[in-house]
Amino acid sequence: MGNCCRSPAAVAREDVKSNFSGHDHGRKDSVSKQKPPITVLNGVPKENIEEKYLVDRELGRGEFGVTYLCIDRGTRELLACKSISKRKLRTAVDIEDVRREVAIMKHLPKNSSIVSLKEACEDDNAVHLVMELCEGGELFDRIVARGHYTERAAAAVTRTIVEVVQLCHKHGVIHRDLKPENFLFGFCEDFLLLPKMWMSLIFINSLYTSVACKLE
Repeated sequence: MGNCCRSPAAVAREDVKSNFSGHDHGRKDSVSKQKPPITVLNGVPKENIEEKYLVDRELGRGEFGVTYLCIDRGTRELLACKSISKRKLRTAVDIEDVRREVAIMKHLPKNSSIVSLKEACEDDNAVHLVMELCEGGELFDRIVARGHYTERAAAAVTRTIVEVVQLCHKHGVIHRDLKPENFLFGFCEDFLLLPKMWMSLIFINSLYTSVACKLE
């Protein structure tokens, strides 16, 4: 509960500080020997996300990222911001996973059944993915709450899932992490897919590749 009102920048800064706490106390040269911040998103200038967005409460967290409710300061639109601490990107594979996730989300077309990426940016401490907000919760929670679905209701959900998968495949993307936790409901009961694209692959000419390709 103590983290729910802190900004992603503040959490990322604390993440970075905690990595060095308890080590090299009293060494004046410890700061100078720290590695410079890594750059994850190529061609994206570093900026303070809080200049564009008002970052509010925490919505959830995963292995690498924390998702917050945020508000566009210009339009007042409610959005979700997934902040990925650079401290947790320990290997080149981790960095490539984030780049691939952003590349695929930009590559997929705007569709009512896929969560859209509004903006990807980064600062010295974290990468921030600003996305469409899904306020209706996970399909998994709906299944648990209802206990069971009628055949008609289950058919409607399955149809939407298959249509979303077909759309991804049509644009050369294999999701690879399809499960009820990754399907979210929108504000008006619209069924949406939250594409955790770090697990996904782009395939071209029937050949599979895990490299984030630059797609036009």
